[in-house]
Amino acid sequence: MCHTNDEMLEMFEATLRQMQTPEEPKLLYTPIIYSMSGGGKRLRPVLLLLANEAFGGEAADAMPAAMAVEVFHNFTLLHDDIMDNAAVRRGKPSVYAKWGGNVAILSGDAMLITAYKLLAGLGGERLARVINIFNDMALKVCEGQQYDMDFEQMERVSVEDYILMIEHKTSALLSGSAMIGATLAGASDEDIKKLYRFATELGLAFQLQDDMLDSYGDEALGKKIGGDILEGKQTYLMVQAMSRATEEQREVLRNTHLREDLADSEKISRVKALYDTLDVKHATEQQIELRFDRALTVLDSLSVEEARKLHLREFARNLMGRKK
Repeated sequence: MCHTNDEMLEMFEATLRQMQTPEEPKLLYTPIIYSMSGGGKRLRPVLLLLANEAFGGEAADAMPAAMAVEVFHNFTLLHDDIMDNAAVRRGKPSVYAKWGGNVAILSGDAMLITAYKLLAGLGGERLARVINIFNDMALKVCEGQQYDMDFEQMERVSVEDYILMIEHKTSALLSGSAMIGATLAGASDEDIKKLYRFATELGLAFQLQDDMLDSYGDEALGKKIGGDILEGKQTYLMVQAMSRATEEQREVLRNTHLREDLADSEKISRVKALYDTLDVKHATEQQIELRFDRALTVLDSLSVEEARKLHLREFARNLMGRKK
C-alpha cells in the first residue's frame, strides 16, 4: 500500500520527534532541536519518501535519508539567517537572533555533520550513489545562494540567470530528495533522471509562484504583501520588469525602495503600478503554468503504474495550492 502525503508527513514527524542529540554542550545542541522543531512543510523529506515508495521502497528504509535532507535544509536556514541578518524564522526568533552569529554558525556546522552521519547509517550498496547525489545537491544550494548574493550588487539580472539561480537554490533540494528516494528503491537511471526533471520544474514553478504572491497575494491568507519590493529584491517579477522597462522606468524600479520620503505602502504601489504597465504578472503566471505542466508531463512518463504516481501528483498539486 502506498502512503498518502499526510501519512508520510506524520511518519516523518514521528521519527523527527525521536531525534536524539547529546545534552552537552547545551549551546551547540539546543539550537539544533529549536530549529528542527520550528515547523516547516517538510517538503523535501516527504518527496523523498514518496519517490522511494513509488518505486517499491519501504519508508522505514529511506527514513535516515529523509532525516538527512531535512537536517541539511535546516542547516542552510541557520546560515542564511546570518547572511541576511534575519531576526525571524517561521514566526519565531531565528537561531541567529536568539543566540548570536557564532552559535548559529557552529550549530549549523554540527547539523551538516549530523546529516552525513544519518546518510552513513543507510549502509548498503547504494550508499555511494546516494552520497554523490547528496553532495551535488548540497553544492548546488551553495552556488544558488552565492548567485542570489551576487544579484544584490547588480543593477540588472537576466531572466536566464535568475532561473539558473532558483534552479540551484530552490529546486536542487527537491530534485536531490526525489533522486535519493528513487535510488534507494532501485529505480532505473532513466527514471531517476525523469524524477530530477520533474522536481526541478516543480521547484521552479513553486519559487516563481512565491515571487508572484509576494506582490499579488492575499494578506487574508497570511502572506504579507510587498516585502520583496521594500527590500529591493531581485525576484522574477523585478527581473522581467527590468527587461521590459524604459530607462526612466528602470530608475523607478531601482530606487523606489530606497526613498525615505515615501511610505512603505506608496513604494509598493508605485512598483506594482509599473509591474501592471509592463504586464509582468501575466508573464510570471505563464511561466508558472509552463513549469508546472512540464513537471506533470515528466511524471506521466515514469515507468511505474499510474497508482504509484498518484501521491507524487498529489504532492505537486498540494505544493502549488492546486485542487486539480
